[in-house]
Amino acid sequence: MTASSSSSSSPSDVWTGAGRRIFMQDVGTRDGLQAETTFVPTADKIALVDALSDAGLAKVEVTAFVSPKAISVLADASEVMAGITRKPGVIYTVLVPNVRGAERAIEARADELNLVMSASESHNLSNLRMTREQSFAGLAEVAAMAHQAGIAVNVSLSCSFGCPMEGDVPFETVLGWCGHFLEDLGARGVTLCDTTGMAYPTQVVALVRAFRARWPEAQLTLHFHNTRGMGLANVIAAIDAGADRFDASLGGIGGCPYAPGATGNVCTEEIVHALQCMGCDTGVDLERLIAAARRLPPLIGHAVPSQIVSAGRRLDLHPRPRDFDAIRERALARDA
Repeated sequence: MTASSSSSSSPSDVWTGAGRRIFMQDVGTRDGLQAETTFVPTADKIALVDALSDAGLAKVEVTAFVSPKAISVLADASEVMAGITRKPGVIYTVLVPNVRGAERAIEARADELNLVMSASESHNLSNLRMTREQSFAGLAEVAAMAHQAGIAVNVSLSCSFGCPMEGDVPFETVLGWCGHFLEDLGARGVTLCDTTGMAYPTQVVALVRAFRARWPEAQLTLHFHNTRGMGLANVIAAIDAGADRFDASLGGIGGCPYAPGATGNVCTEEIVHALQCMGCDTGVDLERLIAAARRLPPLIGHAVPSQIVSAGRRLDLHPRPRDFDAIRERALARDA
């Protein structure tokens, strides 16, 4: 950040990110809901996706085409994709783990297939039951299917900022896999995932700058969790380093089984609120976004972490006390 010498400058004038277009991508109906034990009815999932579209999200990760036995709360993936109202300009992406999932996603007319593997061997084995090389071979097969169908591919690299079993993951390991995705698989973009909330701002700056130096034209998304309270700080650091695309989850729902007690993804409405206060162009109607987040508690059976849902926006003002005039009169009388 740079300080301004002018006392008349607005707060947004003092940050290098002010005025920049930031693309917000919501993963709540996939990454968020898959962490819940309650099955949200199909019609309500569709309504949530439509609300996110209407709010102006650049991309919505609608669902995952996975085995219903593995993630039963997303067993209605095809029905959800068939029921949503597609808004021009919004990308509707889905997570696919394998060829069968890709077949179903292509049939459902997904705009993009989001493939997943981990930068950490321990996490990849624990989460996907495969080595990284085995995962990559499977991703290559899925990517080939997507290209043949004319569908874009994004690859999400878990544990890019640290592994809960191995600790720090070397940058060269992370960037090496990014190179395979972009250059060998022909992926349109890569998402660097902070799967268990281990990222911190200076680390984020260094990795984003290193990625941008190698692939300045590639679509780079950052996917942060707020496990240790650094989610928003990491988003701001990433913007300073040149990033412009961020995953976030409506209401801040989500989580990871490898981070016991962890909170969910960074909260979409909290990030949008902060960035709009700081002068960024998110393209999002915050009022509609907050209204969508307020639908969640009765659907999932508990409150959501969102502080914006709880406290409102910074300029959502409160009425003065009923006896305010009397209080003022008494105060002025003391000076008489």
